[in-house]
Amino acid sequence: MRAVQVAFILIGVTALAYWFLAGPEEQVSQIPSKPNPAIVEVVIPETLSANAQIGKAAFEAVCASCHGVNAVGQLEVAPPLVHVLYEPSHHGDEAFQRAVANGVRAHHWPFGSMPPVEGLTRGDVQMIVAYVREMQRANGIEY
Repeated sequence: MRAVQVAFILIGVTALAYWFLAGPEEQVSQIPSKPNPAIVEVVIPETLSANAQIGKAAFEAVCASCHGVNAVGQLEVAPPLVHVLYEPSHHGDEAFQRAVANGVRAHHWPFGSMPPVEGLTRGDVQMIVAYVREMQRANGIEY
């Protein structure tokens, strides 16, 4: 019984030491406290469709903290979605649905894997994709 108590105390002390030594950047999620520099520059369309306007609001509320305002990405955080790698022929609309629902393993960028995003419905993601696609088209990324 005494060995179990000692083991729990050692685990607790180790966890506390890690917490203090790791620093705050290791203790929180990947969401930055302040925006990092954008990875790409984008042209903002003069108008957006009704669906893309809804998608923009959802994107700003949920996605922009990592993927940046206007989907420009953030250095050391997350990739830009207004980028040729996310053109519809390479990452179709369903890829965005799956990334939100299941997360996605890192494969194009060195940012690490994306965790699933809680609280978004398929309809929400469909509107976000409409926004991203219109941003892509405004920047020469076509089907």
